[in-house]
Amino acid sequence: MKHSLITVAVISALVGGGVVYSETQDNSWFQKPTAITKTSNLSGQATIAKTAYTSNDTSTTAYNKVKNAVLTVQNLQKSSGQQRDAWSTMFGSDSQNNSNSSELQTASEGSGVVYKIKDGYAYIITNNHVVADSDALQLITASGKKVKATIVGTDPQKDLALIKAQTDVIKTAATFGSVKQLQSGQQVLAIGSPLGSDYATSMTSGIVSAARRTLTAEETGAATATAIQTDAAINPGNSGGPLVNLSGQVVGINSSKIAASTDGTSVEGMGFAIPADIVQAFIDKTEK
Repeated sequence: MKHSLITVAVISALVGGGVVYSETQDNSWFQKPTAITKTSNLSGQATIAKTAYTSNDTSTTAYNKVKNAVLTVQNLQKSSGQQRDAWSTMFGSDSQNNSNSSELQTASEGSGVVYKIKDGYAYIITNNHVVADSDALQLITASGKKVKATIVGTDPQKDLALIKAQTDVIKTAATFGSVKQLQSGQQVLAIGSPLGSDYATSMTSGIVSAARRTLTAEETGAATATAIQTDAAINPGNSGGPLVNLSGQVVGINSSKIAASTDGTSVEGMGFAIPADIVQAFIDKTEK
């Protein structure tokens, strides 16, 4: 049964268009003992306990460690007046904005993760298909701040891109973890912007379905690739975001999923991420 991968950068301007190449943990909430406050009123004396809850959940801890390093990556493109008129009809853009046919529009949104901050620059890894054909790039931080970015290098065959931004508003960088000991059944978290920036830094949880899966060129639409298979939900917009272990380390870059076979059979929970060792090799080569 044949199938093809679907990359998961959301195409915000062409809804319904074609698709490009694409623990259960023990309840760890606990109640801390707190001081008792006594309050008097006319009918007598009531005792009120102030209750505080603190999470000791490993998933929450891992998420909080990396979330501020995860960004929305907006692919901005110039568009023709004809395209802009179509967008206006679909999304209700005002006619004044449509008068400038060279104005940049958000063509798609994906995700990215900061791996280094140095000399006033933040360096971000994402997918090549997230930044492909862009006229400009804009980043949106977890706090909602917008930053311009530029491409440092890309590898379409590996579907990776390195971008950078000169900024002082990005202050958190993620770290990469080893994938040598990654095992099927190990819990992982996917963090990104499914359906775009409105759902930035969303997290889904799952397991490693296969630590090392070979995908054929027919499946990827480009070249044979090695990927981590996971059942963590990966949706349009998650492309370029990190797949994270419970130590808060990046073990992969989310890139694609199989949604159906070519005969129309729907499938669930078949997402793929580029392993961290391949990502690191790309970074080392690009930064030389």
